[in-house]
Amino acid sequence: MIKKRLLPICLVVTSIVVGCGESTRSDSSNNPLLGNFDTPFQVPPFDKIKDEHFRPAFDEAIKRHNIEIDSIANNEEEATFQNTIVALENAGSALSQVGTIFGNLNSANKTDSLTALSSEMAPILSAHRDEIQLNAKLFARIKSVYAQKDDLGLDAEDSKLLEETYKGFVRSGANLSDENKEKLKSINSKLSTLTNAFGENLPAEAKNYELVIEDEKDLAGLPEDVRAAAAATAKQKGKEGKWVFTLSNPSVMPFLQYADNRELRKEIWNAYQLRGNNGGEFDNKKNAIEISNLRLEKAKLLGYPSHAAYVLEESMAGNPDNVFALLNKLWKPALAKAKVEEADLQAEIKLAGDTFAVAPYDWRYYAEKVRVKRYALNEEEIKPYFGLAQVREGAFETANKLYGLTFVALNNVPVYHEEVEVYEVKDKDGSHLGVLYADFFPRDSKRSGAWMTSYRSQYNKDGKRVAPVISIVCNFTKPVGDKPALLTFDEASTLFHEFGHALHGLLSNVKYKSLSGTSVPRDFVELPSQIMENWASDPEVMKSYAKHYETGEVIPDALIEKMQKAGTFDQGFATVEYLAASLLDMNYHSATSPIDVDAEVFEKNAMQKIGLIDAIIPRYRTTNFQHIFSGGYSSGYYSYIWSEVLDSDAFAAFKEKGLYDQSTAGAFRRNILERGGTGNPAEMYRTFRGAEPNPIYLMKKRGLN
Repeated sequence: MIKKRLLPICLVVTSIVVGCGESTRSDSSNNPLLGNFDTPFQVPPFDKIKDEHFRPAFDEAIKRHNIEIDSIANNEEEATFQNTIVALENAGSALSQVGTIFGNLNSANKTDSLTALSSEMAPILSAHRDEIQLNAKLFARIKSVYAQKDDLGLDAEDSKLLEETYKGFVRSGANLSDENKEKLKSINSKLSTLTNAFGENLPAEAKNYELVIEDEKDLAGLPEDVRAAAAATAKQKGKEGKWVFTLSNPSVMPFLQYADNRELRKEIWNAYQLRGNNGGEFDNKKNAIEISNLRLEKAKLLGYPSHAAYVLEESMAGNPDNVFALLNKLWKPALAKAKVEEADLQAEIKLAGDTFAVAPYDWRYYAEKVRVKRYALNEEEIKPYFGLAQVREGAFETANKLYGLTFVALNNVPVYHEEVEVYEVKDKDGSHLGVLYADFFPRDSKRSGAWMTSYRSQYNKDGKRVAPVISIVCNFTKPVGDKPALLTFDEASTLFHEFGHALHGLLSNVKYKSLSGTSVPRDFVELPSQIMENWASDPEVMKSYAKHYETGEVIPDALIEKMQKAGTFDQGFATVEYLAASLLDMNYHSATSPIDVDAEVFEKNAMQKIGLIDAIIPRYRTTNFQHIFSGGYSSGYYSYIWSEVLDSDAFAAFKEKGLYDQSTAGAFRRNILERGGTGNPAEMYRTFRGAEPNPIYLMKKRGLN
């Protein structure tokens, strides 16, 4: 997943913080969040930043931004590309800096005061953004420059910036009447508050849940490392001698996969799938419906029949019909495969002497038993070869062989948590390319999932490249005792995935920050990340990094062969749960009239419509679907599989000529990774590949053909 700015002046502040009090409004000249950073590579001075610095920094940054906007809007000179479009692009740098650091910390190392400030700042930032995008004088100048676009002699990047700036204002309501502008401001304010609340409710509720096991018999079936991790969690929480399981993926998923106790599997599964759906202060049912209906109201105000139509206008897909066409094309073969898998699990249950039907909390448990029988393969056999350090170095080595990059550990830069690693990234000629932060382990102060973000996007200043500062944040299995962190293969693939996003940000080489790196349509942004997963699973690459953590033995060919044979195992389930979530997203956001039923009823109807079997639920249910209700992926969750069509086809180009073929790697870097959002994604892809992407490679990879 990628966390990114939607506009240069608007940061995706997933959570914001409430009142630190008047005493915090210190002299801005002493605020470590403002101005140039006196640190190596000008990274944020985390060692000096305190929670109480954020509110006064926001106030000062907004004040500065308003002055900059007024200067542009009230400029008496004729509007030009430089004094209007470029000036607007460069405005708000202080707010961007403060908001970026705040949003990232509030996702990766939140505190109660940051959470509070999140709620306080959400409507303030929304109103600030609206004041700019609905500024009639400012838009008149932008419109004037846009009207002359064919006569200005602009290069491709300048033209793209002009086009995106103009469209951004139009799509934000600049052409609306004064009355409708006020309506839009009200909608945006409500949305900012609701989406912020939706996102904050999930970690708050998850934090309150623990499955505490006191009787060792209830651990039956669980591997030793899973037990040890649960014991370590219990000790950390002051419950030594017991075992504690939480709703973080490295805790809940192994329990569902291995625990023999069906009732306990059911208990933790229900806690997991009912996040945000338990009534009380953290319930998200009303939030989801209100967000959906407000988005529809906004879309109609702007002249679109649905929120999906509004969002997808700027995507590769173009419109909801094209998204539904892809999802429905994949749904039938995926569901058929899932039903075959369900029958296999049901046979396993019968073999054990039981008669109950497969439930969602049974699937992973019995799938593991079938996998072991069919392929003589289980995760515990694989994990010793996937120590975190080896996987990380495998990703680094892959980037070195493809693009000549090197990664040098830094110990002289401040970090926001002791677990965070930092690397200087150098290009093949030894020049400084950027800085990479890596934050791998779960903690109560971090939200769930995995994502890439940036502290500084790449851009050019005075003709020189300003290097990016990129971060990847994950929630992997922590080390226990003398053992290093040993990853499942799914976690190893996730590391390569987020590292692919990081490369997109690090290799960016464009003029303007708003077009930099991952500033591309949602259904294109996952191409650089997902293509890296192909190297993670390639046998040749695997043998270069998958080494036993104790002996250093390279992963045996026999084990790789078993992994390859099992490659499409359970892909019916994986594809169905993903497609169900994608279709749920599209059902909410392609609605053309307000939703007037409860979220549970809406979701049930949507799943019945597609024939989802009872043994599988959507990967995310409505009340915990953070991607679409607070994460920027509304009408966009389909993008992972849209991009998978691209990444499967793109990796085929490497397979045809060689995994590290330099001409292919160079073409991918030049046409995809370096260009950010400076071109049309479909044209960029065709230039790289020399043809349209062929979906046959995706079908083959998922075993659906």
